Amino acid sequence: MKILNVDILLDPIRGGGTAERTFQMSRFLARDGQNCTVLTLDVGLTRERINAMVGVKVVALPCWLKRFGLPRFSLAAINQIVGDSDIIHLMSHWTFLNALVYCCARCQKKPYVVCPAGALPIFGRSRVIKKIYNLLIGKNIIRNASRCIAIAQNEFAHFKNYGVQPEAIAVIPNGVCPEDYLVKEDAAFRRAHGIPDAPFILFVGRLNPIKGPDILLRAFCALKDKIPHHLVLAGPDGGILSDLEEIVKRENAGSRVHFVGYLGGAQKSLAYHAADLLVIPSRSEAMSIVVLEAGAAATPVLITDQCGFNDIADIGGGRVVSASEEGISEGLRNILSHPNELTMMGSRLQQYVQQSFTWDSIVKKYLSIYRELLGIP
Repeated sequence: MKILNVDILLDPIRGGGTAERTFQMSRFLARDGQNCTVLTLDVGLTRERINAMVGVKVVALPCWLKRFGLPRFSLAAINQIVGDSDIIHLMSHWTFLNALVYCCARCQKKPYVVCPAGALPIFGRSRVIKKIYNLLIGKNIIRNASRCIAIAQNEFAHFKNYGVQPEAIAVIPNGVCPEDYLVKEDAAFRRAHGIPDAPFILFVGRLNPIKGPDILLRAFCALKDKIPHHLVLAGPDGGILSDLEEIVKRENAGSRVHFVGYLGGAQKSLAYHAADLLVIPSRSEAMSIVVLEAGAAATPVLITDQCGFNDIADIGGGRVVSASEEGISEGLRNILSHPNELTMMGSRLQQYVQQSFTWDSIVKKYLSIYRELLGIP
């Protein structure tokens, strides 16, 4: 089967969870013996990243305008790439690359699926541009898809707003590769980032409003005199780093809050294993991929009810609270007041992740849909 995955970025720093999903899904499709090609832009793309996707062909278009992700391209070349594919998978939503491939796929009557992964609501910057994009082509991309992929049940409402009926939606969650989270050495991580020998709470994600690090920081500062923990914020600046630093300064919390920047590879594994607790304070998210990463490392989690993963509370792998300073504060007070339960929570989350969310099993769900759409037994 010839599969074309389309994602504007493969760079994990700029592309976040969507880039990681495309990266992992593509390499596991190749492991399964499928003919997989990724069409992307060259922004932040390294030879190391490409080489890690063994068996995957990567076509990286040069970027003309980074702010809007506009590529330099040959329409004939894009048509050729689309024509050589049996089925196309469009990641995210607000991209010129998706629109370009969509037009080519429609002209050639190629089946395609879309996986916005929580991107459909108009949130954050460029709202006017997003409205224009949807008016011109965005809504048609979603409505005309052969199948819409939701990574969590909370996306059904998003698709409904675009005119998609429930029967046209399949739920396939994010996945994780547990082998990527085996490295652990607490002392090494602390030395590398200047973190003292004290328990710490971890945040992993872009430092921007939608991820909610400001909510977590304010909640932590309100509690810091009552708990021994430090707070480690790991992620690239998404526009609010200076605001967060100002909160730290105002609350006189500089000795307890640590900004360590983006963590990848072994460093991310070290962080999860060293942390007592991962907190995901997102204001809006379809299904947080870092929950799975934490679970692979047996780290318990505290998440908001906007993360699309409320079942972690049902299996006892963590707690779910409202996406507010009060909700996070109450959650931290509750979960940290029972330190003996943290290890058990982490173990339960790890077992749940290993049973249900490994990429080996997730790609089989994608292949089942592809075969159905292509009429392959």
